[in-house]
Amino acid sequence: MQFNLVNDISMLKKIKAEKLEVIVLENRAALGQTAAKMVSEKIKQLLLTKPSVNMIFAAAPSQNEFLDALVNDEGIEWQKINAFHMDEYLGLPYAAPQLFSSFLKKRLFERVPFASVNYFNGNVADHKAECERYTQLLKSNPADMVCMGIGENTHIAFNDPHVANFHDPEMVKRVQLDQACRQQQVNDGCFDILDAVPEYAMTLTVPALMNAAHVFCMVPGANKAAAVKHTLQEPVSEYYPSTILKMHDNAVLFVDADSFSHV
Repeated sequence: MQFNLVNDISMLKKIKAEKLEVIVLENRAALGQTAAKMVSEKIKQLLLTKPSVNMIFAAAPSQNEFLDALVNDEGIEWQKINAFHMDEYLGLPYAAPQLFSSFLKKRLFERVPFASVNYFNGNVADHKAECERYTQLLKSNPADMVCMGIGENTHIAFNDPHVANFHDPEMVKRVQLDQACRQQQVNDGCFDILDAVPEYAMTLTVPALMNAAHVFCMVPGANKAAAVKHTLQEPVSEYYPSTILKMHDNAVLFVDADSFSHV
């Protein structure tokens, strides 16, 4: 893998892994600010030719610095953006703080005036009907951008290795979470113990994510170092779902010195 130094003092390296652009920043703060700037610029560029932009957002502590920087960008025309959230636990009480909808409301959706905000409902009795409802929303509003992360087990959204399907016929589906995924929620401080983490969730599938015109992936922290290494160095396969990023024509991976430390 060829490394090229760049001039930005906070940017340590900029490399390519197949089609994937990888930007290595000094720390989480620099990562969040740089990613937010690039996302903001892309929003403005798209709005030159489109009346509105459709964006899908991930909910995780790894996104904190990025989301904070994004909402503080006064140049974004939020009223022209339709927001969608990416995945959701099943069975948690309404408005539980661990719900991804609760996270995104607090961090993003209630802080800026979106044109529309679209959520999963993790408390419905008919999960299949909810997946179909959300699928129709996505089909009616094709994604221009996905802002996402990578899990410790290399999942993207809740597409853990045992359920990831790069050719999935569905856009939204119900999945069972593997133990590594559930343990990450404890590691991130979202739950106190593993038994409290739900076993099932609804998620956008890999094709639903990769069909977006642009993908921005923010992955800081030492706990993601192995996942970043696998993403960049392993062959593209469902065993490491995040490796699919290397096949996208317009994807950028933002990492910091800690998450890049094993590469």
